[in-house]
Amino acid sequence: MSEPKLSKLELKIMEALWTKGPSSVREIQESFPAKRRPAYTTVQTMVYRLEVKNALKRTKKIGNAHIFEAVVSKTAAHRKVIDDVLGLFGGRAQPLMAHLIESGQLTLADIEEARKALREPAKKE
Repeated sequence: MSEPKLSKLELKIMEALWTKGPSSVREIQESFPAKRRPAYTTVQTMVYRLEVKNALKRTKKIGNAHIFEAVVSKTAAHRKVIDDVLGLFGGRAQPLMAHLIESGQLTLADIEEARKALREPAKKE
């Protein structure tokens, strides 16, 4: 089964679940910063959409509140986003890497980590 494509708000909702663990819609909504907190009904709608996408599931009900937990892992969701971005460049990482370097967002430590990761498969073969 392929991972669902998630919007920016959906990723933020999933982030709340990855951080806090199983949560109600209210708990998810309250995890947003007060200044930029979406309305309860907006979060509720997005949670239900995520449920349809099989990104999260209802685990139990406490009173009137349903408790939801993530089905999709943080790593899997991040990989899907990265794959989607690379798809915009025909699968080529070079334009993305060039941008990260030019914008100063890629550090020498990041490069060393990438070098180490590139050597790993070679050791396994």
